[in-house]
Amino acid sequence: MRILITGASGMLGTDLRAAFADQAVVALGRADLDVTDLDAVRRVVAGSDVVVNAAAYTKVDDAETNEDAAYAVNALGAKRLAIAAREAGAKLVQVSTDYVFDGSATAPYAEDAPRHPISAYGRTKAAGEEFVQAEHPSGAYIVRTAWLYGEHGPNFAATMLRLTATHPTVSVVDDQLGQPTWTADLARQIRLLVESDAPAGVYHGTNAGRASWFDFAKAVFAEAGLDPDRVLPTDSSSFVRPAPRPSYSVLGHDRWAEVGIPRMRDWHEALHEAFATGALAATAD
Repeated sequence: MRILITGASGMLGTDLRAAFADQAVVALGRADLDVTDLDAVRRVVAGSDVVVNAAAYTKVDDAETNEDAAYAVNALGAKRLAIAAREAGAKLVQVSTDYVFDGSATAPYAEDAPRHPISAYGRTKAAGEEFVQAEHPSGAYIVRTAWLYGEHGPNFAATMLRLTATHPTVSVVDDQLGQPTWTADLARQIRLLVESDAPAGVYHGTNAGRASWFDFAKAVFAEAGLDPDRVLPTDSSSFVRPAPRPSYSVLGHDRWAEVGIPRMRDWHEALHEAFATGALAATAD
């Protein structure tokens, strides 16, 4: 297979490159490709069998005052890639987010749950999903993910580990629920998906289970051999940010069983392996 990965220099993009390392991979970062330029996108997509779009404007808070810039990448960029992939006869994987939901649910969001974003970032990613479904309905996968951590970029787990050097305790919110997800696991799941005969549509790419940020932080401390009691609970009112966060970001995984692909493993197992393989360490920066 010839695989084109956009956003290839990011945390997920780097793990995608590793997951497809035995294939013919073209890996392009932000400096290599402007995803909003349709002519440029058509040139790089031509000849590809699979396009994995991990390019995104991910500055959630900045998007509140720069929604046009976020829309250009997250919505129009996705549209351009969908058009080019359709014209080239290539499968497209559009990486999306739990932020397309408002977080008011009390049970895991199904893949066909209505989108209802509450932030600028969420609106732009939801628009990207809509464009992809409209432009390449029979050949595109939308893979929603959340709470990503990994070896190759800034993330919550690495931040917790960095703070241990300077803070005797850390306060972490316990009123937001989601699914910590290792980018290496997500990258492997995306490969399983594109190599399958699974139908186009929406899939939820998160590790199984659920946790609060407080739970996740305590687990990170424990895996690093640190005292998890150094993590103290607080609530979201202590960390007011420009963009509202969904309070409930647990995604359902029924679609995987429907198409005969195992769902991603429990987040505890993934976190343990991330430490065991050195993707995370107590000295993380």
